[in-house]
Amino acid sequence: MKQYEASTTIGEQTLTLQFGKLAKLATTSVFAKLGETCVLVTVTEGGQRTDIDYFPLQVIYAEKLYAGGIIKGSRWVKREGRPSDEAILNGRLIDRSIRPLFPKNYRKEVQIVITLLSVDNVNPPEILASIATSAALHVSPIPWNGPISTLQVGYIPTETGENSFIINPTEQQEEFSELNLVASTSKEKVVMIETQAQELSNNLVAKALMYAKEQNRPIIDFIESIRAEIGAQKEVVNDPLHDEKLLQSLKKDFSKELDAIVAEKASKEGGSSELTSNLITEAKEKYGTEFETKAIAKAVEYLVKQLIRDKTLDTKVRVDGRDLDTIRELSAEVGVLPRTHGTGIFNRGTTQVLSIATLGAPKLEQLIETPEGQEVKSYIHHYYFPPYSVGETGRIGSVSRREIGHGALAEKALVPVLPDDDEFPYTIRVVSEVLTSNGSTSMASTCGSTLALMDAGVPIKAPVAGIAMGIMTRSDDDYVILTDIMGIEDFSGEMDFKVTGTRKGITAIQLDVKNNGLTDKMIAEILEKAQTARFTILDVMEKVIASPRESVSKYAPNIEVFKIEEDKIGTVIGPGGKTIRSIIAKTNTDITVNDDGEVTVSGLTQENVDQAVEIIKSMTRDVEVGEEFEGEVKRIMEFGAFVEILPGKEGLVHVSKMSNDFVKDPHDVVEIGQKVKVKVYEIDKMGRINLTMNGNTSPSRGGGGNRDRGGRGGRFQDRRGGRRDNRHGGDHRDNRRRERFE
Repeated sequence: MKQYEASTTIGEQTLTLQFGKLAKLATTSVFAKLGETCVLVTVTEGGQRTDIDYFPLQVIYAEKLYAGGIIKGSRWVKREGRPSDEAILNGRLIDRSIRPLFPKNYRKEVQIVITLLSVDNVNPPEILASIATSAALHVSPIPWNGPISTLQVGYIPTETGENSFIINPTEQQEEFSELNLVASTSKEKVVMIETQAQELSNNLVAKALMYAKEQNRPIIDFIESIRAEIGAQKEVVNDPLHDEKLLQSLKKDFSKELDAIVAEKASKEGGSSELTSNLITEAKEKYGTEFETKAIAKAVEYLVKQLIRDKTLDTKVRVDGRDLDTIRELSAEVGVLPRTHGTGIFNRGTTQVLSIATLGAPKLEQLIETPEGQEVKSYIHHYYFPPYSVGETGRIGSVSRREIGHGALAEKALVPVLPDDDEFPYTIRVVSEVLTSNGSTSMASTCGSTLALMDAGVPIKAPVAGIAMGIMTRSDDDYVILTDIMGIEDFSGEMDFKVTGTRKGITAIQLDVKNNGLTDKMIAEILEKAQTARFTILDVMEKVIASPRESVSKYAPNIEVFKIEEDKIGTVIGPGGKTIRSIIAKTNTDITVNDDGEVTVSGLTQENVDQAVEIIKSMTRDVEVGEEFEGEVKRIMEFGAFVEILPGKEGLVHVSKMSNDFVKDPHDVVEIGQKVKVKVYEIDKMGRINLTMNGNTSPSRGGGGNRDRGGRGGRFQDRRGGRRDNRHGGDHRDNRRRERFE
């Protein structure tokens, strides 16, 4: 394609798209720049696939650490490895935004590769990538019913309520924002939503979506103006989706069999169907060579979908007998497993999820290396979807992109209600095991996570529940909204609209569509129905456990966090970490010290934790002249004895202070390990402590601070410049719960 460049503004930032400058052999390439964030988007069209019955679209979001001026931290591997969870989520976000707008019968391979080249920590690269992808597809010859635009909307409340919404908020603004909403829209409809919110109302979220659509329109106009200049002729897809003659024959000859398949699919998700196989075999025998087996199977699938849609739209009764708003049977349990820290089982119909919460020390938080810098997470949710959950056999191994996406949604749903670090300084990991699946396992995982966290004694602000909503349409005015969709309704419908929240408001939303998008009226109705369903689910959950347990499990670690003066850190660490290692060994605890003096002690028993805390507080407190101690003799020198008066803190009893009588050799008075009563009579300018055993509080001539101490002085010097094997540093803890939105 010929080179072309165009620019516009988004808020206060300049968006520049350069076509055909880089990657010239791709079908379309766009170098996009927003502020100093840059991405390269390539769209490549492959050959026609006749062996498949789906659209082979692949969206790859490739993060490069060099984009942020970073070299991989590993000592042995410097090349970027497998995609990070964030990269996978960004790729899925763009895929979900563009996939619904391709022709349903398009079968050519399309691969979209997005390479992050530069990031400025101001302009979100995933937003830029989505806009650039829309522009690349729109000017290409690939058939696509775009364009769309994507924006991120934040919400910072003001007293007047005016100008509360922010487009593409910066990281600093995100810290104060109560909303992180990413929406892909056409000029009139919403195609994709990814949202996290601080328990916001339906009305406010709906307004944010309308605001996003309004702000997207100028960008869509900009993309359309580019197509008018350099757009290629679009390919025409003439292949019919189905053979109309075959469809009519199947409906006429196998009506009862099709109804039986619909009834079977209402009871289970996935898995092989003997009824379907038998119908295909019988149809092949009846029609002979007139229709291929593959075409018959495809037609049967289509007819089953249409039967479900027609029944639901015409009768307002669903295939399992429910009306449009009824939720399947609900039940919940907690405290199921004896040695885990918290467990919850959530059942909705045949969908069943077991969630397990595990509490750990703060140092177990997850470190994440990204082009934007290192981030930390202290709340982690992992979702597993084994093949047996749908009655199938299959591969069990590496986590799929779908599992990462579903896990991230359930994680996002709970973050707004988690306690602050100061209140609950634990690292929390929740694992959701999908045991049986028939629709919306991510929402069941959200409910299961809430149950497990409350069972574990995590003081969440409020219980969170989630529901999946569906839609079937004949037009923008003729449609039905389905509450709590089953797997077959997700398969046959046009939308998967997942909403999580508390009784106060929404915490997360995820929307995928299979049509050309939702109207404002549809969205308002969906949010209202989802709220009603959410309250029903919360009623069931709260009957099982109404609030978090008052204490954590006896098998969970006990944690104490406190501060010491920064100039005392070296005292706690000791030379080469010797002191802190000895405390850890003595108390059977785990101890970390941050650069700001924050100390975290964790252990399996409160007694051990209290012992370690007392040792550290004692050794870091200031000793005053006149204080009396009973200490242990640690070392004996020619000029006196060193007595440990506090853990890790020693003072010198000079030979002249051991007795009122003359003492020639300290060994004549004390021995190592002996307990002696001493009194502090002087602290010299170097902070060294001088003790007396004879009650004389004034130093004798020639004694005290100026006496040779045989090299002892180095023991009390700050050794923070040395290697700290037992330190976990730094400033990451302050922002341990801050999430980047995928």
